[in-house]
Amino acid sequence: MDTQHYLQAAERLCAANGGKLTELRRQVLELVLGYPGVVKAYQVLADLQRDRGAAAPPTVYRALDYLAQYGMLHRVDALNGYIVCHHFECSHQALILACEQCGGVEELDADATFQSLSQTTARAGFVPRAQSLVLTGSCKHCHS
Repeated sequence: MDTQHYLQAAERLCAANGGKLTELRRQVLELVLGYPGVVKAYQVLADLQRDRGAAAPPTVYRALDYLAQYGMLHRVDALNGYIVCHHFECSHQALILACEQCGGVEELDADATFQSLSQTTARAGFVPRAQSLVLTGSCKHCHS
């Protein structure tokens, strides 16, 4: 999905859920869409400061959290950053494949995997918080 269609779909998603893709949130989303893999909040902050002048870190974190809340981004704690979700229209849990060689990131729908993990953790009496699962290794391009 190209950037313009992505932004239009993001606006529709926010509106359908009673939210709004404000100018700032839209700009933050556009900046994140410009990164090929994991983007860190400080990278977005630097880009925003370059484009807008003054921008405070809490502003960027709030915008990123909002976009993650609506599923447009995945917060990847293990990589200390965010990745774009290219199919946010459907509810899913993400399995993130992160290449240690080229830095590429791929997202897979992992609902079945998480269901199995949830059953396993439930037997242990553990309730994990919602999060993306990250596997590191080599992508198909670097591996071959």
